[in-house]
Amino acid sequence: MSPMRKIIHRACFVVSRTVYMTCCCGCCSALRPHYKRLVDNIFPANPQDELVKSNMEKLTYYSLTSPEKLDRIGEYLFQKASRDIYRRRHGFVIIAMEAMDQLLVACHSQTLNLFVESFLKMVQKLLESTDPQLQILATQSFVRFANIEEDTPSYHRRYDFFVSKFSAMCHSNHADTVTRDKIRLAGIQGLQGVIRKTVSDDLVENIWEAQHMDKIVPSLLYNMQTAEKYETVSCMEGGGGAEPPARLAEACLRELVGRASFGHIRSVLRPVLTHFDRHELWIPNDFAVHTFMIIMFSIQAQYSYSVVEALMQHLDAAGGHSADPRARTRVRAARATVLSNIVAIAAGDSVGPSVLEIINNLLTNLRSSVARDSEQKETDEKLYQEALINALKEFADHLPDFQKIDIMMFIVNKVPSIQRGNKGTKADAMLQSILLKSLLKVGTTYRTVELSKAFPAAFLEALLRAGGAGEAHARALLQRILHTLLDRRDNAPRLLRASVEYAELGLTVEKCSRQDLIFISKHGYALFSSLYEGLQLESNTMENVEAIYTTLALICIELGSEETVCDILQLILAIQQSGLTNPVLSVAQQCQLQAISISLAALIPHVMMLPRLGEYIHKIIAARREEAPHLLPPLREDYDDLHPSKMPSKLPYLMMDLMALCELLKAAGIEVGRLSASSPYAAGSAAAPHRHSWVEAGAAAGRDSLAELAAPTTELDSANSSPGLQRAGGAGEAVSLEALRRAAGGPSPAERRDAERRRATLNNAFRTAPFDQLLHITQPKYEIKDKLEEIFNSITEEPLLPASGSCSPAGQKSYQQNVPPYTKYFPELFLY
Repeated sequence: MSPMRKIIHRACFVVSRTVYMTCCCGCCSALRPHYKRLVDNIFPANPQDELVKSNMEKLTYYSLTSPEKLDRIGEYLFQKASRDIYRRRHGFVIIAMEAMDQLLVACHSQTLNLFVESFLKMVQKLLESTDPQLQILATQSFVRFANIEEDTPSYHRRYDFFVSKFSAMCHSNHADTVTRDKIRLAGIQGLQGVIRKTVSDDLVENIWEAQHMDKIVPSLLYNMQTAEKYETVSCMEGGGGAEPPARLAEACLRELVGRASFGHIRSVLRPVLTHFDRHELWIPNDFAVHTFMIIMFSIQAQYSYSVVEALMQHLDAAGGHSADPRARTRVRAARATVLSNIVAIAAGDSVGPSVLEIINNLLTNLRSSVARDSEQKETDEKLYQEALINALKEFADHLPDFQKIDIMMFIVNKVPSIQRGNKGTKADAMLQSILLKSLLKVGTTYRTVELSKAFPAAFLEALLRAGGAGEAHARALLQRILHTLLDRRDNAPRLLRASVEYAELGLTVEKCSRQDLIFISKHGYALFSSLYEGLQLESNTMENVEAIYTTLALICIELGSEETVCDILQLILAIQQSGLTNPVLSVAQQCQLQAISISLAALIPHVMMLPRLGEYIHKIIAARREEAPHLLPPLREDYDDLHPSKMPSKLPYLMMDLMALCELLKAAGIEVGRLSASSPYAAGSAAAPHRHSWVEAGAAAGRDSLAELAAPTTELDSANSSPGLQRAGGAGEAVSLEALRRAAGGPSPAERRDAERRRATLNNAFRTAPFDQLLHITQPKYEIKDKLEEIFNSITEEPLLPASGSCSPAGQKSYQQNVPPYTKYFPELFLY
């Protein structure tokens, strides 16, 4: 160096120490500020030699001892990196970024804000470059920054650029597959870093806004759908950079959903549903099921109902961009299938109103689907309905039993009422069938312990009301529901077809509990009446008859005991009699009723220890095998080849006899009063009888009933209750202590027998007498108007007060005036 140059150099150094000016000649770093010299010293002469570690340690120490210089150090590193990027000296850019990372890690959290702005500018500069290596390097640095916890919030920091850039990297279409996967992986890692940095701090930018979620969520789904196989369970945890983009995107989505609060769940679900609609990813729905399973497993348990609710509201949304109604229907069916796969997860966390709200929404969608199906007749609509029913079943399967009963009661009350003899509209019939299918699906998830809990009074009444009318298929569905709830020992599959060889079926029979006997004593009449009337319908198919047979067979097995055997036999005899005398039944239906009646009778000795009854039934079965095999199971659809002489009404000697059954039960020590009493059903008629309990039918002889009013030969008028007329045995009987004792003790055995005889006679008269005779004996012998006029005239003709001696001159009334007139004219109503 020449002497003159040395003088100039020395002068520049002195000036730089005082005013921090750069060297005017640019030939010596000694004139630069101390932090700049430290920064410059970390760069080697050749970028392949990497960072100078000893000088980096000096820079780090200086930064820690002089934290106020951090922002200047960061800014200077940014300027150097920017120049190197422009000059494409990527080796020095990498060294600058490495120095930034080391300073970021070394800085204390209190002083981090002084350095972060320069750091983020540096990262952004690298991300803006077109070199994939720099983009990946910047992403890795940003992820390190995101993992650092800051004590002081930053109100002014924004991440809009990073969300947009990382999302764009997730959609990279680089020509080289390896490079493309690296860029996508870096983009996913960057989004994960943004989520971690923003989601836990409410003071920074709100990442849950739609402008951010509309970029983050589709970017993750785009990478997830590229996976060759969707394994929801095996990818519960995310990993590092060695993982494929699909696996890391799934882990990122799990983290995003897991960090979402209740108010932010919708912000995630909306772009998910939109992405599936826009890209038509519902069909096939494997990826949709996989995605929503991830969401349900990742979301906080108490928020899972929100996912189900959002998907149910989206069921009827427009199906993608297709204008084809059938395509939209297929999309709805796919969505409903997704719902059926995830709804069970939400069932365990749904309580109170949310349970019925989900059920109500599913039923509402079913009703809308039935309306569309009845108008458009779309076959794809059936798939949608089946998916909704499966969703209903899956949801109910994970609920406690008491809620399942509530759900079944809720569903059965939605079944449209179709009166008997009226088919109703097609939509009503379809809706009835669909809702009964839903009820059956829910019923299969219930495990009956006590019949009283499985059949609350309101539920049983609604079930019988719903199954009393409608199409044959709907009635068969109702019987299947009863099978599901009645069968506690898995006997129903063995009883689907009528049989008389029960020893070969392997049935499981246990003793009837006291609680079940109480149940049948309360509801037996309603249940038996409904089943009997169901067998008298002309529209019955063989499916209906066999379904009712299965129901009755299950009742025999579950409720068979000495207390109920008479009621069951009484019903069996009524079915046998209806097969002989009911004129509306076809020949095939008559033979079917005879077959199921003998099958049910053969089941009773198998359930109870009644060997003599079993021998009697088997004798009838053997005789029918010889002479009338068509009166035995199996049932047939038609009996067209039947000779008129083989009709059931022509073979009375092959029928079960009431007196023989009574004798056999008496020999077994069973009270047969209820069996020997008149049947509560009208033979050959489907009309409903007067109502009384089956179990109490024989014991009710002392009660007032239709039979006690009069015998068939008695004139059935209102004379006994008319004013002014004497009741038979009313005032004519002396009132004494003995009479009161007899009244309190109830009727004597002789009086009971007499009352039972009169009741049976009257019932038989009304069931067998011609209509003209019934009209004659029930017609009153007078006109009501004339009788009322006669009564009023008889009262008004006699003065209410005596003609004389009843009033004193002073107008005082005598005792006779205070006597009420009705005690004088209706003396039979009072005791004296």
